Amino acid sequence: MMSEEEKEKIKKIAKLRALLEKRVEDMETELDGLKTLLSLIDTTLIKEGFKRAEISKPVQTPPKQATPQPSVIQQKKGIPLKTVTGDLLAQLYTEKDSMQITLAEDKNFDINTPPFTSFLVERVLAKMQEKDREDASKGKIAPENILSYNIKRDGNILREITIRNLRRERSRELKSSIRWTLEKMYERIKQTK
Repeated sequence: MMSEEEKEKIKKIAKLRALLEKRVEDMETELDGLKTLLSLIDTTLIKEGFKRAEISKPVQTPPKQATPQPSVIQQKKGIPLKTVTGDLLAQLYTEKDSMQITLAEDKNFDINTPPFTSFLVERVLAKMQEKDREDASKGKIAPENILSYNIKRDGNILREITIRNLRRERSRELKSSIRWTLEKMYERIKQTK
């Protein structure tokens, strides 16, 4: 049987746990707000940067060259997405306004494994798409520039994610969201083995 002192100690620990849960929730809310603010700042900087480039471009007309400039022709470049321990999760390819994520063939990422649908699809991709639809309805972007995504799978096994009409300012957020999601899925896969 527990003494009064032990009961009191457990009550304090339970209160502390509740405080920690509340603090984590508050910090997550704050982090979401900071990410939104950062995205808005990036958007503003990019808009201003493009304006300056458009103004200075006619002044700096380079002579014709026989070889194409790298800024005009962008080739796919692969970025490995790995866990902290170095396990390859996927290969990420980026182009001008698109991103393709090819999942590692030796990993069986089930689309029903959290947090794939609840976080990556619903809270990240769908929210970006929703924001683009709002911007298109306000005339800020053309309707054909609304973010779209395609998820390829074999049965329930995730094979590839393709994202089109990706705004430059969203690339970093999306890359980190994808890596985090895959890491969490991989942790769950390892636990079930």
